[in-house]
Amino acid sequence: MIPKAVVSSLNGLRQVAMMTAEVIACIFRGEVSFKNTVAQMLEVGWRSTPITLLSSFPIGMVLALQVGSVTTNFFNEPLYVGAITSFTLVTELIPVLTAIVVTGRVGAAITAEIGSMKVTEQLDALYTLGTSPVRYLAVSRFLACFFMLPMLTVIANIIGVCGGMSLAAGMWKVSPATYWSEILGYMTIGIFLQGFIKSFVFALIIAIVACYKGFNTKDGAEGVGKATTSSVMSSMVLVLISNYFLTSLLIALKIK
Repeated sequence: MIPKAVVSSLNGLRQVAMMTAEVIACIFRGEVSFKNTVAQMLEVGWRSTPITLLSSFPIGMVLALQVGSVTTNFFNEPLYVGAITSFTLVTELIPVLTAIVVTGRVGAAITAEIGSMKVTEQLDALYTLGTSPVRYLAVSRFLACFFMLPMLTVIANIIGVCGGMSLAAGMWKVSPATYWSEILGYMTIGIFLQGFIKSFVFALIIAIVACYKGFNTKDGAEGVGKATTSSVMSSMVLVLISNYFLTSLLIALKIK
């Protein structure tokens, strides 16, 4: 006899696949609300920019501090601070950090909003009016996450690298010219694409989990809170796990 947990998990995966397929079908049929999509892009992108910048700048500073400290211990001077800092930020730290920040801010909001509509029977009202809740609510949020998270990642990369430069110049006396020459000398398009490609996958994970948890909310206001917490935790775990497999795949494809 198949355990209930396995049956529940398989049923959940089936529902996720069906929801995702419906979203993709709506996009290809052109059933996209331009107004809703732009509004969600502003929410996901523009309004998430301040917290993204505030988190990426100190991360760049901390990484430059660590790199300079380690290389000074081994070689008695800070070496390749710009190259190592930028490589680590662009390929790993910034894409993952930005995805986690967006998960906490946007993913939670999406789940709470859709979940509230579910428990107050507003989704049933949409069905009654002949409107698909997935088309009306999920499509715009999918598109917003898919296009805006990579843009946030690019901006965060620049700010993080600048944070590293400020620390390198102040702490390790590495001139900005030397810092940037190291970056330009060692940074390749493949290194940049590693993090950029990951951000698209992370965006899909955030959107899928947030919408799925929202559409399957139950048990009133308490259920909304539980669904929101579950959405954030699930998205974060999936982002971290998928990061490993994406890195392995991209390296295997020689995108480096």
